[in-house]
Amino acid sequence: MARVRYLGPEPVTVPELGSREVQPDEVVEVPDERFEGYVCQTANWEAVEEPRTEETKTAALPLRKTAAKPQKGD
Repeated sequence: MARVRYLGPEPVTVPELGSREVQPDEVVEVPDERFEGYVCQTANWEAVEEPRTEETKTAALPLRKTAAKPQKGD
């Protein structure tokens, strides 16, 4: 899911988001395929997090390394 910030001066109800009321300066998640429909309205919305590309959706996450156990002294 992509994220956008609402820039309008008053709360709005967004039917596409389940009739959710969005407050000024609130960041909301929108479906990736609808991201462009929001950010093209530059007076009302700005991009916060763009949709993931196919490459990043299928890319493996980096492995977490655990901290080494402290060695016991003699």
